[in-house]
Amino acid sequence: MSKGLSLWFASSSILLLTFASIAISYNLWAAFALGIASVLNIGWGFIIKARRRQE
Repeated sequence: MSKGLSLWFASSSILLLTFASIAISYNLWAAFALGIASVLNIGWGFIIKARRRQE
């Protein structure tokens, strides 16, 4: 995986987790949705990394 793509997944995961932690104080459902989105984002990064490694 390229450095730019790695940086994108790292930054977007950190932002999603930060927003989820802030949302815990305001809305539990939004925090839960953001937590799921961050887990999916991290998983998607691993999937892309594995597919690029196979090429």
